[in-house]
Amino acid sequence: MATKKYKKEKKEVNMKLQWAKFIVVLALYLLFLYWVKSWLGLIVVPFIFDAYITKKINWQWWKDAEKPVRAVMSWVDAIVFALVAVYFINQFFFQNYVIPSSSLEKSLLTGDYLFVSKVSYGPRIPQTPLTMPLTQHTMPLIGTKSYLEWPHWDYRRVKGLGQVQLNDIVVFNYPAGDTICTEPVYQTYFYDLCYGKGREIYETNYPNPVDPANLNHQQQRDYFDFIYAIGRNYLKNNPHEYGDIDARPTDRRENYVKRCVGLPGQTLQIKDRIIYLDGQPNKEPDNVQYRYEVLFHEGAQLNDDLLKDLAITREDLDVSLGEWSSLKDYGYLIPYNRHVVMPLTHRAAKALEERRDLVDTIAIVKGFGQEQDLYPRNMVTGWTCDNYGPIWIPKKGESIDLNIDNIAIYERPIRVYEGNELEVKNEQIYINGQLAKSYTFKMDYYWMQGDNRHNSADSRYWGFVPEDHIVGKPIFIWWSSDPDRSGFKGIRWNRLGRMVDNIK
Repeated sequence: MATKKYKKEKKEVNMKLQWAKFIVVLALYLLFLYWVKSWLGLIVVPFIFDAYITKKINWQWWKDAEKPVRAVMSWVDAIVFALVAVYFINQFFFQNYVIPSSSLEKSLLTGDYLFVSKVSYGPRIPQTPLTMPLTQHTMPLIGTKSYLEWPHWDYRRVKGLGQVQLNDIVVFNYPAGDTICTEPVYQTYFYDLCYGKGREIYETNYPNPVDPANLNHQQQRDYFDFIYAIGRNYLKNNPHEYGDIDARPTDRRENYVKRCVGLPGQTLQIKDRIIYLDGQPNKEPDNVQYRYEVLFHEGAQLNDDLLKDLAITREDLDVSLGEWSSLKDYGYLIPYNRHVVMPLTHRAAKALEERRDLVDTIAIVKGFGQEQDLYPRNMVTGWTCDNYGPIWIPKKGESIDLNIDNIAIYERPIRVYEGNELEVKNEQIYINGQLAKSYTFKMDYYWMQGDNRHNSADSRYWGFVPEDHIVGKPIFIWWSSDPDRSGFKGIRWNRLGRMVDNIK
């Protein structure tokens, strides 16, 4: 009798505990649904109720199976739970990001691992929800897509802690990654390849190629359309080298990280390398880099200690126009020829200038950047990386007058990012078949640039970054390893735990 009473009391206690767990889990789940404003998730509530209270579905049937099945399924259960948890956390709260290149040097360094907050600007509801966790767009080893294109949901962002602020460092999806060549080495270069190959074929086959600078804007559009069509056709007909031509949804495009130097509604212009917003100069980052022409003494040697002190990396030297010989046993680098072009901070340039035992002359490179590589790619502007614009950054709800002189700048936001049909005929602009004299933007746009100004693929090359491409905000550096050094020497101890907001 006592045993029955004890079992009954124990059962009641367990049931109360189960109800308590259910209420806590349900409350948290309902708060999450309220946050993301997606009440479709209520269909999951009966399953949560069953898992804690009614237990009609045997969720862990494998625990009663034979030992081999039980052992395998216990691992499968743990892996599935971990993948779902990682997917949920990465999608709505935070993810890791590693700096792959020197475009933000010396603010963020190649080899920095970042904790990126999704809640800072508000997480996006996934546009392609069926994807393999811990992948961006491609399955490792097998090289296939790591996501299903259906279902595809429209862009929507959950309310976050704030909005993108001027000079924030931001992680976002690569805007020009909408169309790709599937061969991995060419995936981020589709538009460059179209123009480069098209121009090469055109100049080879036409003895007197047209100079687009001598054409009016309508003729320039027709000329560049022709060049790109040639290039695209070449890529299409050479899949053995470039792969197939494919498209990627917004949230599956490559992740980039740059500094936001222009906000929606501002007018940006670069004059002699300085960024002006609405006519006022924007403060340069403390560690901004530009390329410098350096004339070394005959037989000059840069040792490893000097490179480390001036924060000059092997990658910096690799992008220079000079060539280097390495004496690995002694840690020296020697330029093959005296004249070298290399990216330097103002501090490093000044320090090198004072090293009269190494350097004859040093001067900043002016007028950097080829016009045909810059945005917009279908109009002659005369702009360079150092002297660019002025250009108005589109803002949600605001309108701009459209004409043949500015349509090249705003065509991509109107057509690609906001999904309109756009055609220009006889210097007249047609949007969705209707003659258009103006356009009202549906999204906010941003202007992103790297702090390594002469070695950064950024908005100067591919234009505006739409709000639906914004991923999150880097919060702190949780790990940093120097690719030029190995072992403990390669760990940048002074960067571990460093807050990104403190890097100006």
